[in-house]
Amino acid sequence: MCRWLAYTGEPLKPSEIILNSQHSLVAQSLNSELGVETVNGDGFGIGWYPEDPSHGNIPALYHSIEPAWNDENLRELSGAIASPLFFAHVRAAAGPPIQQTNCHPFRYENWLFMHNGFLDGFSEMKRDLAFAVDPSLYPLIHGTTDTEVLFYLALTLGLRDDPVAGLSRAVQMVEKVGHEKGISFPMQGTVAVSDGHTLWAFRYSTSHNTRSLFHSVAITDLRELYPNAERLQIFGDNAKVVVSEPFSDLPGTFVEVPESTVAILDDSGYHHEPFMEAVAV
Repeated sequence: MCRWLAYTGEPLKPSEIILNSQHSLVAQSLNSELGVETVNGDGFGIGWYPEDPSHGNIPALYHSIEPAWNDENLRELSGAIASPLFFAHVRAAAGPPIQQTNCHPFRYENWLFMHNGFLDGFSEMKRDLAFAVDPSLYPLIHGTTDTEVLFYLALTLGLRDDPVAGLSRAVQMVEKVGHEKGISFPMQGTVAVSDGHTLWAFRYSTSHNTRSLFHSVAITDLRELYPNAERLQIFGDNAKVVVSEPFSDLPGTFVEVPESTVAILDDSGYHHEPFMEAVAV
């Protein structure tokens, strides 16, 4: 469907991993080795939090319907800014039209949200799911994607108070509505969520055969493992990356996030929790 990455750590120029790494996100947009679609050229987006926290915690966005490999503004922008936490996403459209309002990541206040996958049978579920969104949030849905509806549904169901429980409730509702309409496997995908401090990366599908998701190993461990790898020197000691597929061929650099799991990345490091345990809708 799509490819995405999320970074948290010391301020870094997004171009270092979006453009300059060995198997960068832009390279993946042309040749995705682990994706369902090889080419992801139906637009892209980046969202980044300010380097100076005194300027607030509201992320900025840049969306384009150009293929990522063909956008000079992406090269200029991603090499000119630095951010301690940013999202980047390249899109392979699965039905909704190619337009800026359908490009990920999506933003609400200090929250960023992006998704690789789909809600199967979304056209049949859309009315029920959209009408379940809080009336104060519903006017903020500007595009036509299943991802944006899922985001605002999760916000309605408590994402801001507890991202894991809020998204669990949203996915449970998707599955409930889908099953009522005869859809066997309504939810598919990996999801990234951040409030500007913590990064949550979810891997889940109703079929338990979910799109790929990996996160990096602690950078201090990697430097010990590869003391002569110059490419690791651009990262600070707290750098962490979550990716749809690894952008480095160094063995041991990335570990796979297990099925039905949320990886939580914050100042304390990484930890995994089961996702979609019993949470009341």
